[in-house]
Amino acid sequence: MSKSVKMPREKGGLTFPQDALPQPAELVDVAPGIKWARMPLPFALDHINLWLLEDEDGWTVVDTGVSDDEVKALWRRIFADELEGKPVTGLIVTHLHPDHVGLAGWFTRKWDITLQMSRTDFLQCRNLVLDTGRDAPKEALDFYRAAGFSQRGIDSYAKRFGNFGERVSRLPDVFARLKEGDELTIGKRTWRVVIGAGHAPEHVCLYSEADKILISGDQVLPRISSIVSVHPTEAYENPLEEWIASCRRIRDELPEDTFVLPAHNEPFYGLHTRMTQLIDEHEENLVKLHDMLDEPRRAIDVFPALFKRKITADVFFMATGESLAHLRCLIGRGLATVERDENGVDWYRRS
Repeated sequence: MSKSVKMPREKGGLTFPQDALPQPAELVDVAPGIKWARMPLPFALDHINLWLLEDEDGWTVVDTGVSDDEVKALWRRIFADELEGKPVTGLIVTHLHPDHVGLAGWFTRKWDITLQMSRTDFLQCRNLVLDTGRDAPKEALDFYRAAGFSQRGIDSYAKRFGNFGERVSRLPDVFARLKEGDELTIGKRTWRVVIGAGHAPEHVCLYSEADKILISGDQVLPRISSIVSVHPTEAYENPLEEWIASCRRIRDELPEDTFVLPAHNEPFYGLHTRMTQLIDEHEENLVKLHDMLDEPRRAIDVFPALFKRKITADVFFMATGESLAHLRCLIGRGLATVERDENGVDWYRRS
């Protein structure tokens, strides 16, 4: 069953052509041979968009949702009622986060298909899943102590360590690598792999040049900004600079009138406009953060420069990772320095 499309809606320089959201276990047509599913998430961000691409003898699914009984039940209803009697013949995952990769293993075993995703994200996902049941390593505890966490906060992190794998089904042992510039023929379309970075190490987007359609995953979202964080495993990296650079490259390579199919919120037109908004927002935050470092600050002290909302316990870890990403970006640009005190706490100031 498909919803009709009415007149486009405009907001913030973007155009949202779809009239209605997919209902549970329902697919909505967004373009010939492309269907949209929407699955619930058990997080503050309560949904994810998933895409089904029609091939001659089946369907290629892009992203899966988290691994839980509710999402599996919804997929079973889609398999039974919405696929026009054809099987799932392909699976592409944009990146390693559980809402995208969570049911990848379940799909590959159920349909006897091969998972396609980037090498870095596949391997990092496997490593994170292996943390399930482990105690938090000393290096990770030191990482959050350096960010300014109290002992209570460090204990909270230790308790939640290893929960990444809770919503990821057992990954397959074999995958097919996707890399920049690869071309995939699915049905009547050729999709070119476009790689983003920062939100995930090697984020796969799919672009159809003939139809100007981009399946963007979390690389570009119309109403929210993707999380860009520093994590204990890569404590000295600069993911925000990578994210900004990849956003600029995608903006320069693809046309403004691209139809964007994002992982969250609704499909939209206005790729250049949105990319510019996202880049400018981070650049403005970097300026505010730089101004705030006129005296030494810890990572947990700089939230007011980056977030409009009050940072509460449920988003404290996310906010800390984002703060560290911005601070590492300033250091990478030569605009800030960091010194660790005798208690193992990092203090940042302007250069």
